[in-house]
Amino acid sequence: MKYFIGVDVGTNSVRAALVSDIGKIEQTAVEEIKIWNSPAKEIYEQSSDNIWQACCSCIKEVTKSVDVSDVKGLGFDATCSLVVLDRDGKPLAINHDGENERNVIMWMDHRAWEEAEVINRTRHDVLKYVGGKISLEMEIPKILWIKQNLPETWQNVGHFFDLPDFLTWKATGSLSRSVCSLACKFCFQANDQERTWNDDFLCKVGLVELTQDNHQNIGNVVLNPGEPCGQGLTHESAADLDLNPGTAVGTSVVDAYAGCLGTLGCSTGISSIDGGSSPPNLDKDKCVHGIETRLAMICGTSTCHMALSKEPLFCNGIWGPYYSTMIAGYWNNEAGQSVAGKLIDYMIETHPALPQLKDISRKSNKTLYDTLSDHLKIKAGAKNIPIEELTKNLHVWPDFHGNRSPVADSTLCGMISGLTLCSGLQDLAALYLAVIQALAYGTRHIIESLEASGHSIKGIYACGGLSKNQLYIQTHSNITGLPVILPDKTESVLLGAAMLGAQACKYYTSEQVLEAMGGTGSVVWPQKETFSYHEKKYKVFKNMLEHQKLYREIMNN
Repeated sequence: MKYFIGVDVGTNSVRAALVSDIGKIEQTAVEEIKIWNSPAKEIYEQSSDNIWQACCSCIKEVTKSVDVSDVKGLGFDATCSLVVLDRDGKPLAINHDGENERNVIMWMDHRAWEEAEVINRTRHDVLKYVGGKISLEMEIPKILWIKQNLPETWQNVGHFFDLPDFLTWKATGSLSRSVCSLACKFCFQANDQERTWNDDFLCKVGLVELTQDNHQNIGNVVLNPGEPCGQGLTHESAADLDLNPGTAVGTSVVDAYAGCLGTLGCSTGISSIDGGSSPPNLDKDKCVHGIETRLAMICGTSTCHMALSKEPLFCNGIWGPYYSTMIAGYWNNEAGQSVAGKLIDYMIETHPALPQLKDISRKSNKTLYDTLSDHLKIKAGAKNIPIEELTKNLHVWPDFHGNRSPVADSTLCGMISGLTLCSGLQDLAALYLAVIQALAYGTRHIIESLEASGHSIKGIYACGGLSKNQLYIQTHSNITGLPVILPDKTESVLLGAAMLGAQACKYYTSEQVLEAMGGTGSVVWPQKETFSYHEKKYKVFKNMLEHQKLYREIMNN
C-alpha cells in the first residue's frame, strides 16, 4: 500500500491524515495551536515555531504504525496568514511588544483596515482581480501596516510568506511559492499568458522595497499546486517528522482550496439520498457532473465559496478570477463569509440560556446543536407550523466581522431585528435558526453575484465542520434551491492536502487525482414547500443591508 500525508493548519489547530492511494483516510491526528488576540482591536497573532512543532507532532502520530518507505508524498494547506522571518529565517515580531515568537498575522486580523483603504483608493488595474477592492485579510495591506508601524521589523525582514508556503519552505528549504497563495493573497498576476509581479502596483501602494532583488522577500519562483518543492524533505525536517529524506512535498494551497480539491472530485448516484429518491418535481440535471457548474462551499469558522470556469469571469465584490490556483487550466473565483461557525457559536455562548442548554445536552448526551434542533422541532410542532417559520419575525444580517463577499465591506456590522425580553432556551433556539438562515441567505447573495458575472451554478459541494450540521445543510439547500452534495469522506480538507503529495511524487497527475481519490457522496435535495417563505425572508435580508447603509448615512451627515 502506498500512502500520502495531508496536513491542514486551521485557525485553532493543526491536523494531519495518513491517506491511501484510493483516498481512504487511514489515520488522523490533531493538536491545538496558540493564538494571541486583542478582540477590541481585532488583532490575532500566532507563532510559526508553534505551528511547525504541531505539524511535526501530528505527522509522527499518523505514521507511527506504517513503514515510512511507503509514505510517498506530503502536502500542506493552511490559512492565509502572514508569516514574517528575518534574513536568517528566524521569527520576527509583528507586534509593538517586540515579541519575535508572535510572528504570524492571522487571516482574521483586521489591523490593516486603513492600509486596505489606501490601496483601494489607487483604483489600480490589479484590483480587478480581487473584485475591485482588496480585503484587509490579504497580505499586501498587512505588509504595508508593518512598514508603517514596525520600523525595526521592516529593517530586518528577510521573508514574507503566506503560511502554506512557509510550511513547504520549512519542510524542503525551497523558497518557491504557490501560485495559489501569491495570486489569491499577494496580488500576484497570473493568467494563461504570463506570471509576474506588478511593480507599478507595488510602488504605487508604497511597497517599492518588495520589488528589489528580484522580489526575493516575497518570492520569485512560482509553482502550481502539487508540483514538487525542491528535492523533497531535507535531512533536518525528515528527522523532525520521522520520515525519509527526499520524500516528495507538493506545492501548497490555502486551506479552502484543499477543501475544494477534496470535495469537487466526489461522485454521487443522483437518485440516492439517505436511502431514498430525489423528489420527482426537482430537475435531476441540477445535480451536477460538470466541474464548472459546481460551487464548493468550505464551511467552518468562516466559509469560502469557490467556482471554476474555463474563461476569466470578473465579479464585483468577489475575489478572482485566479488562474491555475487550484486546478491547472481553470480560472477560479473565491467568495466567502468572514464568520460562519464562529458566529453561530458566538450567539450560543453569549446567550443567557447557555447553562440550561449545556445541562440538557449533557444529560441527553447530545451536542448543543442537536439539542437546539430538537427544541425547534418541539416548538414548531406545538404551533403546528414548519420549523422555518419560527423566524417569521426574527431576522439577522450576519456580518458581525464585516462582509467579505459580495458587498466587500469590512466595516459592515451584524444586525438583529425582532428581539424580545424572552431569554429562555426556546428563544435561543429561534435565534440559532435565524443565524443559520442568514448565513444561507448570504450564500444565495454570493451565488446571484457569481451568476450575474457568467457562472452557472447547478449544485453546492460542501465540506468542513458545518457540513456535519444537518440543519445548516438543509437550510442552504432550501434557500438556494440547489442540491447540496456531501462527500462520504468527512475530512475533505485533509484529503485535498494529501492529493498534493500524490501529485508531487508523480503517482497521479493533476487530472487523475480528483477521480482516483475523490470518493463518493450523497445528495441533500431542496424542499420546494419552503421556497415561498424564504423568498420573503430574503427580501428582508437584502433590505437590512440597505437600512444599515441608510442609518450610517443619516448619522454621518
